[in-house]
Amino acid sequence: MKTITGKCAAVMALAVFSATPVLAKDIRVTYAGSMGKVMDQGLGPVFAKAENGAWQGQGQGAYGMARLLASHKLTADVFVSINPGPMQILKDAGLIDDAVPVASTSMVVAYSPKGKYAAQFAESSKHHDANWLNLLTQKDIHFGRTDPYVDPKGQNIVFTLLLAEKYYHQPGMAQKVLGGLQNPQQTHQEGGLLARLESGQIDAAAGYESEVRSAHLPYVALPDEINLSNPALAKQWYDTVSFTIKDSAGKDQTLHTQPMVFYAAVLKNAPNGTDQAKKFVEFMQSSQGQQILNQYGYAAPKGDALYR
Repeated sequence: MKTITGKCAAVMALAVFSATPVLAKDIRVTYAGSMGKVMDQGLGPVFAKAENGAWQGQGQGAYGMARLLASHKLTADVFVSINPGPMQILKDAGLIDDAVPVASTSMVVAYSPKGKYAAQFAESSKHHDANWLNLLTQKDIHFGRTDPYVDPKGQNIVFTLLLAEKYYHQPGMAQKVLGGLQNPQQTHQEGGLLARLESGQIDAAAGYESEVRSAHLPYVALPDEINLSNPALAKQWYDTVSFTIKDSAGKDQTLHTQPMVFYAAVLKNAPNGTDQAKKFVEFMQSSQGQQILNQYGYAAPKGDALYR
């Protein structure tokens, strides 16, 4: 009978070890582009360190990312979006069962401290008046926003301006500011919008209070009747405005306001496994995760889970 040498035993042991499944500790998260700082500098690194794994995050316009995930052109363990709309795309594609609220925010108008109207925006913010709206109509101002066809924030600024013209009794102001839903002089990619503001390439930009505070940029806080943050005002104010765009099939689609809540969902085809994905969602909901979100300017989650 032949004995197994130490070398052979080591080879066999290695073969057995290699055949044993190794629990993945990595995490891959796709998220709304406005969450770049809190994800890549806050939540992601903290979670990855605790799991002794690697963090991979990718942020862009939430509707665009949702469509890439739904068409399997992109994979992730977790998807985090603002508003229920992008989540519905994944629900319809059979990729998620539910989505839980993890944070909330409000719409603001951020401005560049280097911009030509910085002092006027600061005064408007100080006095809580409507001058910020008039400033956005100036011909020499460079206003930045995202595309409402691919990004919820691009839609939310349209709603905000429609509400503002009603609140301040200045009809037609939304059209004066926007110059068309897809005005190429205003619309930018989600990931680069605040970077353009920081560098002074644009004077003002539509933003979420959470991302603007994370970037340490000055901003004009807006009344609850305008900023889409207060669910109690939905019927009285938010639900009174809507606008129409073309969907992917070229058909008219009327859009209505949705809660300014960030939702997280576990994707069924998570490359690192649904257990790891659930861990990350639970981490976002935990006291530690909520503390990190708060440090980056996010408010507490509001409302219930979707689809339960």
